[in-house]
Amino acid sequence: MALTMNDVDRFEASRPRLEAIAYRLLGSASEAEDAVQETFLRWQGADVDRVEVPEAWLTKVLTNLCLNQLTSARARRETYVGQWLPEPLLAGDPMLGPADTAEQRESVSYAVLTLLERLSPKERAVYVLREAFDYPHREIAEILDITEAASQQLSHRAKKRVADGKARTEIDEAAALRIVEEFLAAATSGRTEELVRMLTDDAISVGDGGGKVPARAKAFEGAVAVAKFMRGLFKPSKAKRALAGGSPEIYLASANGGPAVVAVVDGRVIGVMCLELTAEGIVAFRNQVNPDKLDRATRRWAAADHGDPLFNAF
Repeated sequence: MALTMNDVDRFEASRPRLEAIAYRLLGSASEAEDAVQETFLRWQGADVDRVEVPEAWLTKVLTNLCLNQLTSARARRETYVGQWLPEPLLAGDPMLGPADTAEQRESVSYAVLTLLERLSPKERAVYVLREAFDYPHREIAEILDITEAASQQLSHRAKKRVADGKARTEIDEAAALRIVEEFLAAATSGRTEELVRMLTDDAISVGDGGGKVPARAKAFEGAVAVAKFMRGLFKPSKAKRALAGGSPEIYLASANGGPAVVAVVDGRVIGVMCLELTAEGIVAFRNQVNPDKLDRATRRWAAADHGDPLFNAF
């Protein structure tokens, strides 16, 4: 049965929420878009007149498509070249979804999206539906075909595992931006000792090049190792300019609700560095340089007002 315009409108009204759910579940904007499109095809093939609550039906179909995707993604990531990191979303991207509560903002932060990779697919689904979208356990149980008690148990376990891996304390946005500016000043000046002072003792730096852009397979660990890497990263060289296709413009921005450094060459985003900050210092740098995971960021960058670059790197 062909969909009526009203049926299509009902789906389109749900699309932003579905995309936001799928992104949190998959950590990939492109895969989220594919999952939502597949959900539309299922909607197109269903007897929609018999669907009593379209929102619930669509959420169930989407979530289970994502669960299947997560299961196969685990196998694919075992053969992924280097470290796997989520696809970053720049400020204002509608796929970031609701940000009214601390739980909603946290659920899409780059640090938490990285931690969600440690959860089982069902733990991740329960966490996302509960923390980011405030679904009651009764509805989550219906979506996942489990008992309400099982949903509560999965939620408890997921929240604990995320909490155990999170940074100790967060700081406000203004302070975060000031710290990132100080970091960039130190990194470009060659003052390694100043960089060490800004980092926590257990600081890490992780890069995702996807085998397409050079990125160390193992994370840098410890303040001294990370500081030396950052100093080298911002040290100019002809080889870096050739690899980047020019001298990147460096901007201070926001990605997934947190402070980020964005590198741009000729309007193309070639890197997004997401920083995790605490009151004690910078605890993590997560650097996305895989071009396959920066297409959406480039489109968003072209559509947004981002002001002048802080400086040109390399």
